[in-house]
Parts: sequence; structure tokens; C-alpha cells
Amino acid sequence: VNEARRLFNREGCEILEVGSRVVTGQKHRNLCEKANYTGFDLYEGENVDVAGDAHRLSEYFDKKFDFIFSLAVFEHLAMPWVVAEEMIKLLKPGGYIYVATHYAFSSHERPWHFFQFSEQALKCLFPKAAGIECIEAGCADPIKGEFSENSHPTLRGGIVPGLYTFSMFFGKKVKEVE
Repeated sequence: VNEARRLFNREGCEILEVGSRVVTGQKHRNLCEKANYTGFDLYEGENVDVAGDAHRLSEYFDKKFDFIFSLAVFEHLAMPWVVAEEMIKLLKPGGYIYVATHYAFSSHERPWHFFQFSEQALKCLFPKAAGIECIEAGCADPIKGEFSENSHPTLRGGIVPGLYTFSMFFGKKVKEVE
């Protein structure tokens, strides 16, 4: 939060949040009060300025953004690779992108929960070939997993290592790519 404020809390800075509707009680509109914030979501609601399909995100805007971010949304997208491309289209050269999503998490908001992402998967969605330089990618909030008694007999009670709740990607658009 402090890093975002340092980079984007300035007059004339254009910020786009993809998946801005208040679902969990968090609202990011006031993160950078000096910047121009636009909230985008599939559904109208609190904290939403533009409602529409993120798979066609670039059709809703005639401007580019300095910072585009999305929190806990990518697991609900039917084709996240399309939305990633749409976000890249709307990012100004020199602009930044931040995506945080689930690595391993219980299924939620069904039937609209489709994917889980490692940090490597997010790097694939925002590649250098598309003009994006990865600044940081990683996982957070480790969780403990164990195979249940309903699992295959050879797996029952076994520990599942390397699980994390969240994965994230932070990158910068270093060049425009057709």
C-alpha cells in the first residue's frame, strides 16, 4: 500500500482497478486520493464506475492508465489470458500492473471459480514478449494441506507441501507491442 501511494498518488495519474466491486468489504478507491481512480467490474455496485466484461476491457476506455491492478479476480475469469492482454493494451508505456490472485484456495463464488495460479503462471500471462518486465512475482500466506480419508488409500493422511493462499505479479510496461 505504501509503495502504491509513493508511485501513484499524484495529480493526473490514471488508475484502473479490474474487479472493483466491494465484495469483501475492502474498497481501494481512496488508496491514492490525488490520482484519477476508475473502478471496473462485471456488475454494477459500490465502488464501480464502469460495468462490463473484462474480456473486452479495452472497448470501454479511450485512454491509457499509469497503474492497473486486480485483486482476487483472476480465478473467476473464464479466459484470464484474454483479460491479461486487455489490461496490457490499456497500460501506458512506463505504467505498472499488479495482479494478486489465489494459488491454492477453497472453491468460492461458484460456479464462477475456474483457475488457481502460481507466480509462474502469472509471469506467463504478463510476458516480456508483450512488453511487460516482471519486477516481482511470488507467493504468500503458506497453508497446510492434508489428503482426507476419502482420498486414494496411498494418499490418505499425506501432507501436501508447497501450498500458498496467494500469488502475485508486479510488472512494468517497457514497450508497446502490437
